[in-house]
Amino acid sequence: MFIDSANILLRAGDGGNGAVSFHREKYVAAGGPDGGDGGRGGDVILRTDPNLSTLMDFKYRRKYAAGNGGNGGAKRCFGRDGAPLVLRVPDGTVVKDRASGLVICDLSGENREFVVARGGRGGWGNSHFATPTRQAPRFAHSGLKGEEREVTLELKLLADVGLVGFPNVGKSTLLSVVSAARPKIANYPFTTLVPNLGIVTVGDTSFVMADIPGLIEGAADGTGLGTEFLRHVERCRLLIHIVDVSGSEERDPVEDFERINSELFLYSEELAARPQIVAANKCDLAPDGENLRRLTEYCAAQGIPVFPMTAAAAEGTRELMERAAAELAHLPPIRVFEPEFVPQAEADDGIRVEVEDGVYHVYGKKMMEAIALVDPDDYESLGYMQRVLRDMGVFEKLEQVGIREGDTVDINNFEFEYVR
Repeated sequence: MFIDSANILLRAGDGGNGAVSFHREKYVAAGGPDGGDGGRGGDVILRTDPNLSTLMDFKYRRKYAAGNGGNGGAKRCFGRDGAPLVLRVPDGTVVKDRASGLVICDLSGENREFVVARGGRGGWGNSHFATPTRQAPRFAHSGLKGEEREVTLELKLLADVGLVGFPNVGKSTLLSVVSAARPKIANYPFTTLVPNLGIVTVGDTSFVMADIPGLIEGAADGTGLGTEFLRHVERCRLLIHIVDVSGSEERDPVEDFERINSELFLYSEELAARPQIVAANKCDLAPDGENLRRLTEYCAAQGIPVFPMTAAAAEGTRELMERAAAELAHLPPIRVFEPEFVPQAEADDGIRVEVEDGVYHVYGKKMMEAIALVDPDDYESLGYMQRVLRDMGVFEKLEQVGIREGDTVDINNFEFEYVR
């Protein structure tokens, strides 16, 4: 099954907590603090795999998490780092932020690996907080949370040439004639339901050509196969626009050419401006040549070359491929999408105060991380917590909302009276 898009939730590992511990040994009455640091949380890494051609692995599983870091231990033992999570994706996968739709990274070309979510840093043990005046700190830092990100994976095929056109105009037939690819071929619309790739060799050069499922009017808005496969044309350096000039489908070739280009423009102006070659197919079924003449004149006015051919009989296909190879020789390389997404800084300034029944409840992610392992029953721990609250502006916030001396303050279910 060909799956080229998936929405997944990625969660990096949390950092381990620092340890509160003191050296204990025979004949050593009061050893110093020896709490070790917590381990770092594991990263979530996306890595390309040349053996993959679809995002099928992400169809039935949507949540992925790396390992958490281990907590610190006694004797300055550091916690174990969390195991990273490596997810394999096909070459050409574009990673986007699901909420904004902006590109985070493009895993193609030389970019084969990307850390999409970083693990949290481990917390410091109490050995870091020992000073000449605070020789027995009974507090440590908790580990930081790992990054959590919801992303969209989009596979955009890496092809030099893209075949576009209405259904049943001969795209799959052309690919089967000029390459070793064997797509399904039948005389009805939408025979091709997934993109097919083939390698075309012309003399000493070769290029990759993609057969894109047929487009119809309204494709840019999702009609038919719509935008589901238009994304696979975005990287193509050159488009071969196949038009049926036989009239067997009772369509006008000039109108078909205009409609497909209109859909390309509606989907992406950059895509519509991509160099094109028109392949006038099924010439053997148009003996009068009127449709071919009108199409050639119309395209000539726009500076677009037209190559008459009969793909089923391999007539005119060699000339078409030679022209495509000549055009590719001076075109820029396959497009690589530049990153657009910039992670937003924490909106939380550290402090939020809510008053309920005369009690001042204080909330703040950064504040809680700083005092998570403080021992409220220890005098030195309380002194450290007071300095943290003052430095983070907690007391200033409380005064701004009108707190008075003797009022009750609640921080994570730890209550105390406010004293200036």
